[in-house]
Amino acid sequence: MSMTDPMADMLTRIRNAGMAGHAKLDMPSSNVKVAVAAVLKNLGYIKNSKVITDNKQGVLRIHLKYDDNQEPVIHEIKRISTPGRRVYVGKDDIPRVKNGLGASILSTSMGVLDDVSARQAQVGGEVVCTVW
Repeated sequence: MSMTDPMADMLTRIRNAGMAGHAKLDMPSSNVKVAVAAVLKNLGYIKNSKVITDNKQGVLRIHLKYDDNQEPVIHEIKRISTPGRRVYVGKDDIPRVKNGLGASILSTSMGVLDDVSARQAQVGGEVVCTVW
């Protein structure tokens, strides 16, 4: 599989691991992925993430979170901006997900932020993905 969109690959791995009921998953690490994982953790969608160093780019390990019925906490995680179709929004056009139940994750000039933080910081950016 060609890695033209590592972010889409990350989201697909999270989705698949959740459906399969895995406790954790590993993927090649990158700064953006680590930042997105940190936002997912802050929002309570995953338990934890950490980077395991190897002699290459490192491995990002994400520990998934499940509710009391062992359903994954992440119901849906969707790529919005793609390498072929970048999606940028101004600070006033940041999308709301499921009336605020979900979150958009944006790559901004102040780093990777969730939609609420981006609104507070008054910055727009590239909509990386939505999650709920």
